[in-house]
Amino acid sequence: MQTIKQRLSQGEVLMVAAAGRIVHHNYLQMIGMHGGFQAVWFDLEHMDYPTEKLEIGTLACRSQGMDTFVRLAPTDYAAITRVLEAGAGGVMAAQVRSAAEAEQVVRWAKFFPRGCRGLNTAGFDARFATIPLAQFAEQANRDSFVAIQIETVEALDEVHEIAAIDGVDLVFLGPADMSQSLGVTGDFMNPKCLAAMDRISAACAAAGKPWGVVPVNPEYAEMCVDKGCKMLSVGADVRIINAGIESVKKSYSRFFLGLPR
Repeated sequence: MQTIKQRLSQGEVLMVAAAGRIVHHNYLQMIGMHGGFQAVWFDLEHMDYPTEKLEIGTLACRSQGMDTFVRLAPTDYAAITRVLEAGAGGVMAAQVRSAAEAEQVVRWAKFFPRGCRGLNTAGFDARFATIPLAQFAEQANRDSFVAIQIETVEALDEVHEIAAIDGVDLVFLGPADMSQSLGVTGDFMNPKCLAAMDRISAACAAAGKPWGVVPVNPEYAEMCVDKGCKMLSVGADVRIINAGIESVKKSYSRFFLGLPR
């Protein structure tokens, strides 16, 4: 399986699905079989579920060749450790407000010499204590993926410093919260929002780092890719389910409406 970091290093534009409220293993396998997605991210910012559920979810994704990462708050060292040990390929920190916070996330996600993550080889990431300690630490530091969300004006003001941090692999624009932080909630094409996107794009270009986004529509996605975006999160679970429901209703509309045959 190619990892997110490997795909990004090859210049691919990754298509990513989000699993927040629907994390059943069959659903995740269907995403991989039929969706064409290269990765899935699990949302532990807005949801909370047991580590065992995440372990099953990441296993289902790997069975279909999809790497994974987990979005969580930048405030809990232990949470970052647990999701990596559970089999997630990386983490994405939400609501980051400074370069110092981003640096702390990297340190929590990495072993010595880059960070201070606690060594434990009992999880999937160390193949359940079958990889020698030094080898595991080196591999984990090399392979683990770290993304930082830019969705506040405070983080935007330090985006150049954040993008330049060693160990930050991707900067991720959160359009909804960014629009809220800029005082234009939901107005994604507002000049303030577009200027924020340009600042993120420029910072990533200067640092040689890719950036990602949740596009609000296909045209928005095209604009982002034209500005260097390399990760599109287009498959939110509830939106996929809603689209399927609407497709069935449209195909059988006369029956749903009770029209005579």
